[in-house]
Amino acid sequence: MRFITIDSINDERVSAYVNLTEIQLRNRLEPAKGLFIAESPKVIDRALAAGREPISLLVEEPWIEGMQAEFAAIDAKWGPDVPVYVASPEQLRQLTGYRLHRGALAAMRRWKLPTVEDVCRDARRVAVMENIVDHTNVGALMRSAAALDVDAVLVTPSCGDPLYRRAARVSMGTVFQIPWTRIGDDAHSWPREGLARLNGLGFTTVAMALSDDSISLGELTRRLNNDPGSPDHIERIALIFGTEGDGLSRHTIAGADLTVKIPMSHGVDSLNVAASSAVAFYATSPQRALE
Repeated sequence: MRFITIDSINDERVSAYVNLTEIQLRNRLEPAKGLFIAESPKVIDRALAAGREPISLLVEEPWIEGMQAEFAAIDAKWGPDVPVYVASPEQLRQLTGYRLHRGALAAMRRWKLPTVEDVCRDARRVAVMENIVDHTNVGALMRSAAALDVDAVLVTPSCGDPLYRRAARVSMGTVFQIPWTRIGDDAHSWPREGLARLNGLGFTTVAMALSDDSISLGELTRRLNNDPGSPDHIERIALIFGTEGDGLSRHTIAGADLTVKIPMSHGVDSLNVAASSAVAFYATSPQRALE
């Protein structure tokens, strides 16, 4: 590693960490040279373990000693010339706008996302995030999907970026572990084309929403776990979760094969999408059927 102490947060060499928005980072010469920012040693560790290429690191001086394992891993795979910019805690707070819980950031190179077909080839359960824009919810859903053995996550064109700094941090780096990709190139390709694509791959599309014709989550799990010869047996499912507030679009609900609801009590009409996705992932887990 090359350790470089910065004298000022205005140093052009650390501009990727402050002067470029997430959209600019994503689109800057994408896909060959698009960047994303990984925050905290845990997220950086998981990105490195997944083979993601570091461009540079920005580390608080007190954290240098504690990151020797990361530096050694980078030297071994990417060579000794990756720069580590060293800043004081106060400089890093000024640069990012807040006090980092763990004082390390890494600028890393984006990769070409796989196709939907590649991601779904061996999948039995996939999750679809439709237009979820809160990056905390994006990260939380990715973390739950990884923890509860969802095979892949698909992200609609208008959904927030799973590689956004906050989303990746909330996911605890699981965004680098669970297979995911975008479904569709533009907003017009979802839901009609996207749902048809999932059906063509053998998935029963499941809109998670409250509607008059919704079946219960319990009924969905029964159909997943009944005899494969049963006429209502479901082999592969795509669980679709909607944006905060408005939920799924009416076109998605109308076009999905099933609409499923989580029964509520005490006058509560619905759960936050991060919570509802975790409940649905747990209920439909093949491992739970074996308990």
